Amino acid sequence: MRKRYENLDGVKNSHTIGDMFRWMKERRRKEKEKDLTTTISHTEKTYAKEICENRSVSTYTWIGHASFLLQMNGLNILMDPVYGKRMGFSKRMTEPGLTIEQLPEIDIVVISHGHYDHLEFPTLKKLKGTPTFYVPAGMGKLFKRKGFKNFIEANWWDTLKHEDIEIHFVPAQHWTKRGIFDTNTSHWGGWIFQSSDESYYFVGDTGYFRGFKEIGERYNIETVFMPIGAYEPEWFMKTSHINPEDAIQAFKELGSNTFVPMHYGAYRLADDTGPEALERLINAWNGQGMSNQKLDVLNLGETRFGVKSVREKQQLK
Repeated sequence: MRKRYENLDGVKNSHTIGDMFRWMKERRRKEKEKDLTTTISHTEKTYAKEICENRSVSTYTWIGHASFLLQMNGLNILMDPVYGKRMGFSKRMTEPGLTIEQLPEIDIVVISHGHYDHLEFPTLKKLKGTPTFYVPAGMGKLFKRKGFKNFIEANWWDTLKHEDIEIHFVPAQHWTKRGIFDTNTSHWGGWIFQSSDESYYFVGDTGYFRGFKEIGERYNIETVFMPIGAYEPEWFMKTSHINPEDAIQAFKELGSNTFVPMHYGAYRLADDTGPEALERLINAWNGQGMSNQKLDVLNLGETRFGVKSVREKQQLK
């Protein structure tokens, strides 16, 4: 019998067929009220050429949805790279901030879980370089079946070493499924990247849960790539997708310095739109008196320079 993975405290994402029909009925009604024409903006300037030549300066670039390129300690790291133009019956609403051709040679790819908007094999097969794939426990058989050999599985709280950085796989509250019979047969979680003077936490896909507090106690995290979208209707999504207000609470519990929002504006996975999610985040952020210096909202394709690299930014100009 195949192992089935679970959330902390036995929290389950379980909905009935009746719940699905209720949601679809609500969606049809709400579609008449939603502005589906306004989308998330692309940056006016990319550093695509400079990024491809860079092996010294720390940067992070939002590609779109949950996909980021992180350059750290001379390594090129991709998080949940997905370039698909469709997700189920829905067409992608925004083009990726960088094309696959604009990406540098990749050293590391991390996958948060097996849902199609976070794991897309056609994208992985087009990447330049010979990356090592870090994947949740239980996913190795799928990668092997798809023709990948250079993968490493991780369980929650595992610490892995890749050259000069440590990679930690930490809990999330979610679930996974790619086929009819494989529900929760691989795990889900977030990834933390740490060096002697930098740390980044890619949360992946999650609902709000007590794990954020423990993660914050275990690790000194500087920058958090935090999901804020796909939360509506909340009676249906709350277990597995965090809303903007709870994302802020999670950020506080992590004790981090920089909040980078993600997981909004590319695919219509739920009833909220990308601009709605971002507006709700900003309103809650300001309403709670949070420092604007700690909120780093990126346009698609926009690059930021990491904590230790602000002084080095001129190297990319």
